[in-house]
Formats: sequence, structure tokens, C-alpha cells
Amino acid sequence: MRIFFITPEAVPCSRAGGLGDVSYHLPRALADLGHQVTVISPKYRAAAEFPLRRLENAERVIDLSISRRRADFYELQLEGAHRLLLVGCDDLFDRPGIYGNEFGDYDDNAERFIFFSKAAFSLLAELIDPSSPTIIHAHDWAAGLVPMYAKVYLPLHPNLQGVGSIFTYHNLSNQGTFPYFDFTMTGLDWSHFTFQGLEFHGQLNLTKAGIIGAMLISTVSHKYARETLGPEFGNGLEGLLKERRKDLRSVLHGVDYDLWDPAKDKNLARTFQLDALEGKETCRENLAALFGLNRDADPIVALISRLLPRKGLDLIAKAMPALLELPLKLVFMGTGDDRYISFLRDAAAQNPGRVGLKLSHDPPLNHQILAGADIFLCPSRFEPCGLEQLYALKYGTVPVVRATGGLDDTVMDELSHPGKGTGYKFADYTPEALVATLLAALADFQDKGKWRELMRRGMREDFSWDRSAAAYEEIYKQALAIALERRDG
Repeated sequence: MRIFFITPEAVPCSRAGGLGDVSYHLPRALADLGHQVTVISPKYRAAAEFPLRRLENAERVIDLSISRRRADFYELQLEGAHRLLLVGCDDLFDRPGIYGNEFGDYDDNAERFIFFSKAAFSLLAELIDPSSPTIIHAHDWAAGLVPMYAKVYLPLHPNLQGVGSIFTYHNLSNQGTFPYFDFTMTGLDWSHFTFQGLEFHGQLNLTKAGIIGAMLISTVSHKYARETLGPEFGNGLEGLLKERRKDLRSVLHGVDYDLWDPAKDKNLARTFQLDALEGKETCRENLAALFGLNRDADPIVALISRLLPRKGLDLIAKAMPALLELPLKLVFMGTGDDRYISFLRDAAAQNPGRVGLKLSHDPPLNHQILAGADIFLCPSRFEPCGLEQLYALKYGTVPVVRATGGLDDTVMDELSHPGKGTGYKFADYTPEALVATLLAALADFQDKGKWRELMRRGMREDFSWDRSAAAYEEIYKQALAIALERRDG
């Protein structure tokens, strides 16, 4: 089948978070299954570093009611089998950041991503071959209008008959809500700006556009799918999602084990594998040296994350006095809120040899931390999927996580399933629950035989993109069946 990915981020040209990785690895895995995959994403400033080919005679003028701008289209030849097309408009996308800068989101994000959705839809409407089974797969709020356009403008585009559509929400904490007057830029009739449509508490909501417009909806873990049906994580859309519950699917993100494999990782001081773990001790010594930690037998507990409250940094701050009473060393890497940066700087300065900190996003160091640490800590308030815990499992670094979203789906709790677990989980979002679970992990750490078996169970887990691609393939088939039934009915 032909699959069109519409996404605001796509590695290698753009990445603000996990969506950028998904928009590279999942299309590549789908292409490996024999599908023809085209990714469409904006052409941001960073794309200038790549050898782009401008598509001749493909440009078009996009009418946004408040402005008319020209969209140009470019192609980047990738090593894999999928195709990457970029929508260019320097006035909107030639900027330092994807969604904003150090001062916050860009004020014209509604214009930027409505323009992108309109341009992407106009292009794919021409690229679609009615003789080939075709899927439109839109990701997150910035592409939410695309399935809506496919639904509303079906009578104007006969070649969309029989085309399936999927909308994936990756994180409902950001839904693309804008003032009501921005609705005019969509070009849709005002009859669509209702409670049953794109209106959300008097504002325009682009995530609603995707949920309403797509034939099927998906999200990035089974637990998060259930969580978003309730008010705590549904963020106001739980009612709509309940209405479409039979159309809601969930697929976990995957791991590229060509990049994340301790047996061949060139970033490591020494490689290691399931049946030869000696190299992990070398990686542990290297990590201690990198962060100035004491060379003792106490385990190294690592946190790699954006330093934000939703990632559990508020719990860490409250639990720090108790954590420092435990026989462990702490390693932190990330960037984020100034208050947590200041807090961790103080903790590192006041506890030399026991607390290490790197305020950066450093991919090679990320590998070195996960290879050298004994325990990976992820106490998120919510986590739609999460990738770091999947990497940690492969590197024999035992996760201690909060039982939410994808963390709950991917880590088997050793406390609840002795001898079968791959890590440790706690449910209550409290510093006491976090400390108690770490204490249990530390107790097991003293039994080296038990701990090695725990490590090995995690290393055997398979979260490859091949599994994710196969799951999406089934969803695409379901969407195509719906599309064909509508066409022929």
C-alpha cells in the first residue's frame, strides 16, 4: 500500500522530541515491509544543511484568508526506502525552533501549521493514485487538519475515494488550541466550528480536527489510550474520545536496535552483551569518571529527561533529602525549567562524588549513561510512551518507573512478579512511593545473581520498530476496509 505520513517533525531534518524519531524509524520499517511510504513535513531552517532537490512545477499558492503564501516542495533522498518531502515557506519556517524559541511558542503557530496542513493536503491529493490502496497518517495537532480536509473535501477529490485515514495523538497536553478567529484560516465552513466540531471552549482545537476527521485514531501506548479516556489525561477531549472509543487503537513506539545495541555501540568505553556482561563494569567506571562520582560499590541511578514537572522533577526535588540517605549515586542529564536546573546544580555542588549533572542534550553521552548506570529512574507524572526506559532495558540498566502510560506497558514489576520482572514500578505520585520503590530495588541489587538475571530479562525484551510497523499495518488494513465500505456503500 501507499502510506503518506503528515508530521510536523521528521528526522533527520527536524526533531523537537520523540515524534521526530517516530517519523523516521516507523516509515523506514513500513518500507521494509514492502510499502511505499512518503513523509511530508515542513522545511525548517535546519533543513538547509541537507542536499535538497526542489520539485519543479509543484509550487502553489495557499490562501489563508488573512494572507496568501507560496508553498514550495523539496525532496531529500534518504538511505532507507521511504521518501521525505518538505513544505517550504521561509517566512513561516525559516526560524531557530520548530514550535518556538527560548521565549515560548511562536505567536503565529496557527498560521504556520494551518498553512502546512493545507499545502500537504493539496500535494498528497495530487500524489494519490486511486488504483493503489492508500493511507493518510497524520500526527499530532500540527497535522490534525489533514484528515479533516480529506473528510470534508472528499466530493471535490474523487481520487480520495477508498483512501483510509489515521490520526495519532502523541501527547494530549498540547492540543493546538488557538483563538476562534484563527478558524477563518482553515477555509472550512463555520458550520464546522461547533461543540461537535473544531470548537473547544470558544477556541479552535486542531487535535479535535484530527480526531473527528480520521477514520481511525491511535496513540502510543495501551495504558495511555485508557488514561486519555478520563479527565486527568484526556485534557478536555475525554468525552470525544469515549464517543470514538471503538475507533481508538494503540501501538507502542519502537527502538532502532542498530543504534541502541550495547554489543556494537561505538559510543561505549567497552561493548557488552547478554551472555558477556563484563563490559558493563568498564562502562560503569567510565560513567563515574565522566561525572566525578565516587568509585565505590554503591549503584549509580541515572535520570535522562527534560527537567520539567511532568517528568517527575517535582518528586525528585521533594525526595532528594531521603534519596541522599540511601546508598546510591545520582546522575542527571537534561535541560528544562530554571528552577530545577538551579536545584540540581545546588545538589551537585553540595554533594560532590554523589550527584553528577550535565545540563545538555548529548546523544553520545546518553548512550554512555545508559550503559554505565545500574538503575534508570523515570518518575513521570504521565508518559504517553517513553523511549529511554526501552533503551535502558537493552543496556541492562534496570528501570524504576511510575506506572503510567507506556512506562507501565513496557516494564514488568519485579515486586509484583518476583523472578519475572524487568524493573520496578510505583503507582502513587508521591516522593514516599518513589523512595520506597528505590529501596526495594537497592535491596535486590545486593543479590548479584538475582540482579544479573533481572538485567538479562530486560535485555531479552524486543521493542523493535518491526513490531510497531506490523501493528500499524493491521490498523491501516482496518482503515482501508472502512474507506472501501464507505465508497461502495
